[in-house]
Amino acid sequence: MYLEELREYCISKKAVEEALPFDDNVLVFKVMGKIFALTSISSGDRVNLKCDPAYAMELREQFSEIQPSFHMNKKHWNTVFLNGSLDNKLIRQLVNHSYDLVVASLPKKDQALLSTF
Repeated sequence: MYLEELREYCISKKAVEEALPFDDNVLVFKVMGKIFALTSISSGDRVNLKCDPAYAMELREQFSEIQPSFHMNKKHWNTVFLNGSLDNKLIRQLVNHSYDLVVASLPKKDQALLSTF
């Protein structure tokens, strides 16, 4: 998967905004103001995604292209390398998982608002 494909997939989800809150290189995707994905524009070869801790460990053991995220809480975030042997279907599933985890952590009023989009 290429960066532009990843970007298009992320912004196609409900109530997602993209931003550059840290610098001009770190592209962040948020749902209702909460980050679920971030990537480097200059390299474009990886994405950090939120993940259930047990599932994160399972993925890291199964795929060399999935590693603990640098500069993130390694228990809850994985770096997924896009230019490896992972297929696009799995990458989309991991994006969905990250998005769903963040949505589930939103206050009930925000979840209800999200359902109106």
